[in-house]
Amino acid sequence: MKIWHSIVGKLWATILLLVTFILFIVTALLLEFLGNFHREQAEESLQKEARIIANIVNDHDSQPLMSIIIPDFLDQETNAFIVDRNGEISHSYHQGPYKGEVEKKVLSSFDLSNGQLQNKMVKELVMPSLKEEDMMSQYIVLANPFTTEAGEVGTVFIYQNLEAIHDTTKRTTNIVILSAFIAFVLTTIFAFFLSTKITSPLRKMRQAANELSKGNFETKLVASQSDEIGQLATAFNQMGKQLKFHVELISQEKEQLSSILTSMTDAVITFNKDGTILLSNPQAEKLLKQWHLANESKGTSLPPEIIHMLEHSVSFSEEIEEELKIENYYYNVSISPLYSGNAIRGAVVVLRDMTEQRQLDKLRSDFIANVSHELRTPISMLQGYSEAILDDVTGSEEEKNEMIQIIHDESLRMGRLVSDLLDLARMESGHMKLYKEYVPIKPFLERIVHKFAPVAREAEVELTFEYPDEEIVLSIDEDRIEQVFTNLIDNAIRHTPKKGEVKLSIEKQQDVCKMSVTDTGAGIPEEDLEYIFERFYKADKARTRVKGGTGLGLSIAKNIIVSHEGVIKASRGKEIGTIMTVTLPIHN
Repeated sequence: MKIWHSIVGKLWATILLLVTFILFIVTALLLEFLGNFHREQAEESLQKEARIIANIVNDHDSQPLMSIIIPDFLDQETNAFIVDRNGEISHSYHQGPYKGEVEKKVLSSFDLSNGQLQNKMVKELVMPSLKEEDMMSQYIVLANPFTTEAGEVGTVFIYQNLEAIHDTTKRTTNIVILSAFIAFVLTTIFAFFLSTKITSPLRKMRQAANELSKGNFETKLVASQSDEIGQLATAFNQMGKQLKFHVELISQEKEQLSSILTSMTDAVITFNKDGTILLSNPQAEKLLKQWHLANESKGTSLPPEIIHMLEHSVSFSEEIEEELKIENYYYNVSISPLYSGNAIRGAVVVLRDMTEQRQLDKLRSDFIANVSHELRTPISMLQGYSEAILDDVTGSEEEKNEMIQIIHDESLRMGRLVSDLLDLARMESGHMKLYKEYVPIKPFLERIVHKFAPVAREAEVELTFEYPDEEIVLSIDEDRIEQVFTNLIDNAIRHTPKKGEVKLSIEKQQDVCKMSVTDTGAGIPEEDLEYIFERFYKADKARTRVKGGTGLGLSIAKNIIVSHEGVIKASRGKEIGTIMTVTLPIHN
């Protein structure tokens, strides 16, 4: 950094300019004073010498004696001559050339028309030099009139070359300028030292401020002085403590807010006034990414419903809470304006995904309706046949036994329905315990096929079993998996027409075992395939359950397979029929 851009340079330059200005004024005034002083001294000296000459003339009338005394006390640079009342030179004490020219020049410069002067006079004249030929010099000339005791009147003209005064003034000027230069140098050193001394704590404060700006809040200044700079250092240290406290407080609040936003299941988005997203939690980022993919062709990442609500909230400063359906999803949207003083600077949007709750509500209502429907028929039959027996409306003992058998079958069906509901509830709540063991899958499924062989012959359906030569061992709960395949094979036989075929096959694919139950029945409509594993779901009439079914078998089968970390799915055959596929992992 250049010194002129620093406080040291500015303070140093200010002191130097101030001192230089003062020295200049003092030097000019001093030189002017000394010049006038030397001139006045020269005039006083000439006046004194002129009075002495007048006294000598008054005391001594002898020309030879005066010629000896007067030159003796005159300076080397001083000459004189005396003029009588007639204006004639009576005595001359000129040393050097050009005597006549000098005396003539002097007499011509003074008015001696009356032969004498009334008062003394001082003039500066330019006359030939007494030292060098063909040179002109400046002289100071004093004319002092006098009167002797004898009544003689005359005038003493005494003149001196100003070169002596100029030399004295020049020497004095050199001394003054040298003194001013020395004072300037000393002032420069002192000013630099003083400015450095004053600004040294300020530079330390600047360094400390830079450290604070980098986040080093432990920076301290030593307050070694008791003046304003020391007080400033103390205030700086206190500011650092307060800044550290507030930054830590803000950081804690920010971390707390971030943790709260991250742990929230709701999506939270903060918008600027122009609709720019300022802040969002992970749930909101997933939702925004989903919306962006869905609305990419429209040139916007937000649904128009959200944009409209956001603009309304910001424009009218209103809190809005509504439930919206966006692309088959239900959201509870809450928008609140954000204020900066009295002005609105944006809004915060909270979105709660209500889709699952809506589905659960629908599933609950459907479940209640289905259970009511499933129970209504057997209860009605139980009530009707029991009333018929009580009223003794049966014609024979055989009809009575038949009614009793129906009541028994319907009660068993109700028992199975309740048992299946309890099993399904335990599975979905995670309370079902599996007793796994390693089971060779080929003999396990072969035993189930043999169990259903008489049922298939009675229904005139061909039941086959295909398996690979390689032995496959799975870690399964044997009873639960048997329950699954019992349900699948039973469904396939019941919904396959006479002369049809039901096939159970095993296929190993890398680390999984795929087991399929394929029938040649009417098949399940494509639009119903994704719903058949729901409770009490009914496809078209071609797949309507016959008497004895509860409508919960596939739902129970799916929960069992999922608990085994497997997958079960349904698909249509190439031409006719349905394929139920169970995939289970192979554990070494």
